[in-house]
Parts: sequence; C-alpha cells; structure tokens
Amino acid sequence: MADLATTISKAITTIPECLAAGVVDVASGLLLDIKTVDSHPNEVIDLLAAATSDLFQGPNVVAVENLFKKSRGIETNEHYFEEIIVNSKNLLHVFIRGRRNQDYVVCFLCRKTVNLGMALTKARSSMPEIEMAI
Repeated sequence: MADLATTISKAITTIPECLAAGVVDVASGLLLDIKTVDSHPNEVIDLLAAATSDLFQGPNVVAVENLFKKSRGIETNEHYFEEIIVNSKNLLHVFIRGRRNQDYVVCFLCRKTVNLGMALTKARSSMPEIEMAI
C-alpha cells in the first residue's frame, strides 16, 4: 500500500489541470497531507482544514443536513452532502467526502479552464486509492 503523500501526488498527475490536493480530517480539523505543483500562500494552506471543516460540518450545514434527512424520513448518522464544487476567479475547487470514512474530505484544486466533467471523473476515481492510504 502506498503512503498518503505518494497517492495524493499520483492523483494530481491523473486529474487534468490539477494544481494541488489535500486530505482533511473534518472531525478534528487537521490537514493530514497536501501536495501542490504550484505555489499557494501559506495562509491559505493553513486555513484549508478549518474552511473545509466549516464547509462540510459547520453548524448551518449540519442543520440543513438534518432537515433534509428528517423531511425524507432518513435515520442515519451518514452525512447528506458528499461533494461540493466551488468556482473561484481562477480555480475550480472540488471537495469529496470519503465513502469509507466520512470524516475525511479530499480537496482538489484545478485551473478554471479544466473540463469540469473530466476533473470530477478523475477526482472521483482517485478516491478509493487515497482512502486506502489514509
């Protein structure tokens, strides 16, 4: 089994126009590992774990998830939101929650010029191997 750093690096090379990827434990708020092929401000990297935790498990997000589950009669501890895609001025941010352990979220950063469908397909296909390495 490959280590997490090697697995993330491999994922970056398979996802078109991918500049960085990181794994966040949203339960603890820790950044487990990150690999970049471009320079990113340290302040952004330092805030990645906290922002990802807020995005997936902030109080308002949890409230919305609970309302969705209640309205659909779903009684489970599983999270409702599995993927979040954010378009910024120059980048596409793809956040994917792990299936094996929903406390892990992988963040992929691609240039905005990337084909969204290809980026999603390749990011999703890299998830099983990343999860095995965590």
